[in-house]
Amino acid sequence: MTRIMTAAAATAVIAATMPLAAGAEVLKASHQFPGGKGDARDEMVQMIAKEVADADVDLEIRVYPGESLYKAREQWSAVTSGQLDMTSFPLDYAAGRVPQFSVTLMPGLVRNHERAQRLNDSPFMEEINRLIEESGALVLSDAWLAGGFVSKKNCITAPDSISGQVTRAAGPAFEQMLVGAGASIASMPSSEIYTGMQTGVLDAANTSSGSMVSYRLFEQAECLTAPGENALWFMYEPVLISKKKFERLSEEQQQALMDAGQKAEDWFAEQAAGLDSKMIEEFEKAGVETVSMSLEDYEAWLAIAKETSYKTFAEEVDGGQELIDQALAVE
Repeated sequence: MTRIMTAAAATAVIAATMPLAAGAEVLKASHQFPGGKGDARDEMVQMIAKEVADADVDLEIRVYPGESLYKAREQWSAVTSGQLDMTSFPLDYAAGRVPQFSVTLMPGLVRNHERAQRLNDSPFMEEINRLIEESGALVLSDAWLAGGFVSKKNCITAPDSISGQVTRAAGPAFEQMLVGAGASIASMPSSEIYTGMQTGVLDAANTSSGSMVSYRLFEQAECLTAPGENALWFMYEPVLISKKKFERLSEEQQQALMDAGQKAEDWFAEQAAGLDSKMIEEFEKAGVETVSMSLEDYEAWLAIAKETSYKTFAEEVDGGQELIDQALAVE
């Protein structure tokens, strides 16, 4: 948890002298994902809440799932301004505020779960964490989710298989690649994909394996393209805490949060690949055709991404090429 140790150390002297308020300090944690239905991101936040309660440091975390407190994209400004205390948040949703964040959903940059874990301890993620902290939040837990394509029309494998479909992708880098392959874009958070497909607004979508199941997209799909060995879609969805709130807590409360965040991160790392298997199982059970991309398909998509997403990011985002290079340098 070195990513928040600097902030913790800087406030430790002040925090240690602060008296505890009467009764437990209450933190509000919000996220967009379904609660009580086995969504791993909700389970991470619930785990942090339980661990902090068990630490007995006069700190309580109340979890508000399913956009019951804030809408999906509103959570970034809420947590960075201190209006919201904690969130599980797909970081690319904030790329409109911090353009560098779109690299956390850059096509083909991660590719598999093992590499995602190596990225967590790299200069690439140090820079992402610096930008998060500079914006007003701190990372309690890292989480990378693989994802794939789902379509009402046909299986999406090679780039030409998505031509003409109205597609949701999650962020600008993926959208640029899809447009380069001939798709049209309808932007929305993952919580709105089901309705978009149900009403005909969407023909297809990219989203995480966890969201594919939690939002029951198998009820709207004809075909699923699972991540497999060649996953184009990986998204960084950390658990964040407001920096303002964190710095107002006592040293013991800060430590309890960091310990709980590390436990939730370790648990999620063990679950991540299993989310892909669970997704395939649920879609096949619902009678949905399931495929994965060949290496040839993957490389064809990556060639388009390098001429669209990668090129635009490197040219238009401050430090964009350096971030790409830092990520690619991780073996």
